[in-house]
Amino acid sequence: MHIETARWVLQTEADAILRLSGKIDERFAELVERILRITGKVVLTGVGKSAHIAAKITATLNSVGTPAVWLHATEAVHGDVGLVQPGDIVLIFSKSGETPEVRALVPVLRAREAYIVACVGDVNSSVARLADLVIDLSVDREACPHNLTPTASTTVALAFGDALAIALMQARGFG
Repeated sequence: MHIETARWVLQTEADAILRLSGKIDERFAELVERILRITGKVVLTGVGKSAHIAAKITATLNSVGTPAVWLHATEAVHGDVGLVQPGDIVLIFSKSGETPEVRALVPVLRAREAYIVACVGDVNSSVARLADLVIDLSVDREACPHNLTPTASTTVALAFGDALAIALMQARGFG
């Protein structure tokens, strides 16, 4: 039973990554080009599991030559948004795109003249509708028997971050 469960989880997550691969399009290329031309910073943010994913992607970007900073969305709306300056690119990670803290952050980022990228599991969400660019990180289902625990969705977000980091690394000739 344990082996079957493990295989099912891994297959579910692998399938989700393969579906993500098919969704990589000109929006991904646009994001890479914008980051390459940036005059400000790359800022990554989120809440809950998405915040952990954003922090890991931040670390990966820094490792491969794209300076980035992580900003917890809750802390941002409580004063830390001063980190964000005009010309920055902010990648918001959110499975639902409806998390109250993330939704509250978007108008603040807009007022700070940041370029907002919604990396979301729902391209019709509030955050997606308010973003400058939307990256579709939706999954058909989580690798959880109750379809609740973020598993496939976090795996897809991490894989997207790795793809972004390596595309930027190659474009910069880093390493």
